[in-house]
Amino acid sequence: MATDRPAGVLFDVDGTLVDTTYLHTVSWWEALRQTDQPVPMAVVHRSIGMGSDKLLDHLLGPERDRDADSKLRDAHDTLYAEYWERLTPLPRAADLLRSCAERGLRVVLATSASEPEVGALRRALAADDVIDTITSSADAQQSKPAPDILVAALEQSGLTAERVVFVGDSVWDVVAAGKLNIPCVGLTCGGTSRGELAGAGAVAVYDDPAALLHELTDSPLTRPR
Repeated sequence: MATDRPAGVLFDVDGTLVDTTYLHTVSWWEALRQTDQPVPMAVVHRSIGMGSDKLLDHLLGPERDRDADSKLRDAHDTLYAEYWERLTPLPRAADLLRSCAERGLRVVLATSASEPEVGALRRALAADDVIDTITSSADAQQSKPAPDILVAALEQSGLTAERVVFVGDSVWDVVAAGKLNIPCVGLTCGGTSRGELAGAGAVAVYDDPAALLHELTDSPLTRPR
């Protein structure tokens, strides 16, 4: 029913709950530089949120020689792993998850990070006690902006698209949610502007988890759809 309140919230993690967007940007930038395929860092940043397959298509073109893709991915993963022990949650991220759970919402982390990365993100968040379901890259055939990871999150949690809201920080998050008619709340803490998120179709935009938490009662996470 249209008057039903959401039963759960799907959260992107990188750049939404944990401050990793620019770490991924620097890691991809360096990986590309090492293979003599330099791309300006601002351009790399705008691709973060896609999976590595679509990101490399976006940055280097679909007609590129793909023989170096695995080397690029390995270089990115190695560079990014150097930050794992220093990953930092965004302001009040864990408090936001706990407040959602206290309101009876099921908390789902819909991330396409690899299993090892998911472990590092979970340690940074320190909110396992309220997290219902967590996905990983192994659960999706295609990465965002394809909606596969959101489909997997719904299937694993037993929730339906009609009763959830998705929270993300990139245009690719908004586009993926839109393909399933899931309202997407945007956060600008990943470096994407309010205008870009709203223009892509975000139903509301906040600065970061703390700002969303402050307005949680009147936000799309708790209002009837």
